[in-house]
Amino acid sequence: MPTWGQDRIANELFIKLGIQVSPRTIQKYLLKDPNGGRLRPDPSQRWITFVRNHAQAMLACDFFVTVTARFRVLYVFVIMEIGTRRLVHFNVTAHPNAAWTLQQFREAINDQQGYRFLVHDRDSIYSRELDLGVKAMGVKVLKTSFRSPQANSYCERLIGGIRRECLDFLIPISESHLRRTLNEWKTHYNQGRPHSSLGPGLPEAEQNSPVPIQKNRHQIQEGYRVKSKAILGGLHHEYWLEKIAA
Repeated sequence: MPTWGQDRIANELFIKLGIQVSPRTIQKYLLKDPNGGRLRPDPSQRWITFVRNHAQAMLACDFFVTVTARFRVLYVFVIMEIGTRRLVHFNVTAHPNAAWTLQQFREAINDQQGYRFLVHDRDSIYSRELDLGVKAMGVKVLKTSFRSPQANSYCERLIGGIRRECLDFLIPISESHLRRTLNEWKTHYNQGRPHSSLGPGLPEAEQNSPVPIQKNRHQIQEGYRVKSKAILGGLHHEYWLEKIAA
């Protein structure tokens, strides 16, 4: 087994096969890192594998900071569904605390969704009372290791996308303006922005409006035309096919 260490292997050999071998001898034959000489964990047993195996039932959350045109610091809290990459919930506040954060989880999680795990870092805002409140909703809290942002990489990627595709081009005037802006971007992110990791696909794809298959992949099928809609004042656009009325 790839997760066994030298002691476990030595015990297995001795108890079940009657072969007595020193753990030090076994260690010589285990996989090594050619650079550091340390044992190399099997890729199938890493943290990312656990996340992928449970992605459909897993949430991730995090805070990030933005500054308004009047230099007021605002905190944005986001909750995403890892399996679909869907932005489940967000909210904005100037004074975040554990009680406010727990309320966000209450608004995002219900009994019908079947979530089992929540990933968050070790920020002090995630208090013991908050984790107990989340656990009472039937969701197990998984805290990332210290100084390991890659352990919450999906949420970090989402926050990076919010900055690169929205807030780097728009300066919020107030808390309400930031909330309206992010609400419009959330709809675009979930329903109009293609995600390569989904196939490509959309987190909230419409099931009842299949795209017609093109006979020639470089031309629009006859009888259809391209429609577009501006998002965030033209910062982004969404496109779709519309059937031309006879």
